[in-house]
Amino acid sequence: MEVAWDASIEELQTIEGIGPKLSQIIHHQRQAIVPDHLLDGYLEANPSFITPADPEYPNRLWEIADPPVLLHYQGDLELLKTIDQATTVALVGTRKPSDYGQRWTRRLSRSLSQHGWTIVSGLAAGIDAQAHQSCLEVQGATIGVLGTGIDVVYPRSNQKLYDQMAQVGLILSEYPAGTAPNRTHFPERNRIVAGLCRATLVMEAGHKSGALITARLANEYGRDVYALAGSLDNPEAAGSLNLIHQGAQIITGEARLLESLGTIPTLDQLDLFDGVIGSAVTPSQPMIQLPPELHNIWQTIANSPEPVILDHIVEGTGLPTGNVLSGLLELELMGVVEQQAGMRYQTAS
Repeated sequence: MEVAWDASIEELQTIEGIGPKLSQIIHHQRQAIVPDHLLDGYLEANPSFITPADPEYPNRLWEIADPPVLLHYQGDLELLKTIDQATTVALVGTRKPSDYGQRWTRRLSRSLSQHGWTIVSGLAAGIDAQAHQSCLEVQGATIGVLGTGIDVVYPRSNQKLYDQMAQVGLILSEYPAGTAPNRTHFPERNRIVAGLCRATLVMEAGHKSGALITARLANEYGRDVYALAGSLDNPEAAGSLNLIHQGAQIITGEARLLESLGTIPTLDQLDLFDGVIGSAVTPSQPMIQLPPELHNIWQTIANSPEPVILDHIVEGTGLPTGNVLSGLLELELMGVVEQQAGMRYQTAS
């Protein structure tokens, strides 16, 4: 860092993308900045934040392509522990939900909270607010990720909810205090929501809803994606229905959803597999009983003498890419599959 700060104009120009004009601007503006004063001012305005160097930083965010460099926070930082225990689920959707969308968001948020899941959303109007509020009503744990500075409430109508979450929940933002709403920040915020969670539930979303960005990112990260089927007459459900068409798992009720999520092992439950975790797994048969889809994925990997790339697993199983990615993550957590460099997979040794 010190070397970069002290670099001459000529040295700056050796960096790709920095030409003579930009190097002159950097050199000129750098002279007016005192780094220690700049840092002191930042710390005064932003006293509470963590970085990837801190033990509280969620390991799960290291699994995404662009983890946030800073996470400013208000509230109970202990809630971050639930993230690496894989008991976090995102509930996201439109800012203008129907009565049906609101009702099911409330039901699922309460039910998941009462079964130990931490509810994550973006503290926006509509589905997000319903998810957070319903969780708080049953004394559940909830995390809000902002697209503004940690001290900026948007929309203002969520002030009371924000105050509640700052006291008994957790609010996160990668943006410094005072950062106003910006349309580019909310899609960026969505990658953190998806990255923090083992599963993302799209409760109701139109064709252009930001919730679809969260779902797409969750799928890319190998996390489970669920969608609530809505009415064909409701434009705010069109995006959700399209997700189901593309392979998202359909939400058919509380019990079925909890059962499905229950098949995702949490890090503190891995010892439930009768001592199999950490023991040898032979190429002919895993030592735990796998559901058919997971066994299909495992068998495709086990049949190869070399680590298998993702495309070959998809081809060999005939399953959608999203199903293969989520299945691979489950198999890794069970300890029967290992990921190698370049997204290649082999059976655990």
